[in-house]
Amino acid sequence: MANRIVVALGGNALQENPKDISAKAQLKTAKKTARSIVDLIEEGHEVVIVHGNGPQVGQIVSVYEKALDIPNMPFPECGAMSQGYIGYHLQQTIREEMIKRGIYKEITAMITQVVVSNNDSAFTKPSKPVGSFFTEEEAIKLEKLYGYTMKEDAGRGWRRVVPSPEPIDIVESQTLKVLVDSNFVVITAGGGGIPVVKRNDGNLEGVSAVIDKDFAAELVGEIIDADMLIILTAVEKVCIDFNKSTEKGLDMITIEEAERYIEEGQFAPGSMLPKVKAAVKFVKSKKGRKAIITSLDKAKECIIGEIGTKIQNDF
Repeated sequence: MANRIVVALGGNALQENPKDISAKAQLKTAKKTARSIVDLIEEGHEVVIVHGNGPQVGQIVSVYEKALDIPNMPFPECGAMSQGYIGYHLQQTIREEMIKRGIYKEITAMITQVVVSNNDSAFTKPSKPVGSFFTEEEAIKLEKLYGYTMKEDAGRGWRRVVPSPEPIDIVESQTLKVLVDSNFVVITAGGGGIPVVKRNDGNLEGVSAVIDKDFAAELVGEIIDADMLIILTAVEKVCIDFNKSTEKGLDMITIEEAERYIEEGQFAPGSMLPKVKAAVKFVKSKKGRKAIITSLDKAKECIIGEIGTKIQNDF
């Protein structure tokens, strides 16, 4: 049975080798990613894609931080740049792979603004590192010059940190729904979306923050009334007791089991935790919805239950 699926792509879907951050390397990796995406399209599924942008937006920020003779670029604009850059590569490679298989569908990447709350507690405790490493002296200068929050990063130097608020709404939600209902393959909310807040006059203002792409993908799923959320990452299954002698891969778990594992602290905050939380939120949002977490190259197999960790409430 064909499903409407939101696919959340992790960093390994765009940068296979973290030491090679060139556009050429990203395009090469995107070609592999496209094959997994088109496997789903070929099966008749409607596919909407959300991707991360951590390395890419960090690279863009770093360029401006190091360029002394040009004005500093605001963080929301850097996010928009990364959406266009990554969206272009995914559009090109997915289209090419579809044509190879005789599939002729329109594909587009949306520059997407995602609304967050001014009152989100994340704004009081910035935590997401972005951009270059600096000495303590340089960090102090940047704090005075730009108002950055700088933190020491595991002995490697000082980096800028920004908040990671929860997504509330997508500004372009109606456009997104029209495109999906028109059978387009849509790339949206890249990097979690460009975070914006609503001002008192009703207008929108970009803010320096990073929205988790898994939570953005969950929101996209609710907006387009998706049947399934597939979160593609570096591992085939979610594990409990990770890296211990008692490590166990999870095949199918209920919402209650997933929430218990979250309470036990089974999942790392910067890694698997947001994926499991997003999956649970999506499944709870409407009866019959499913979420699957698995590796990039297992996207097709996870649909038929051969691999991955499936979370649903009606086994």
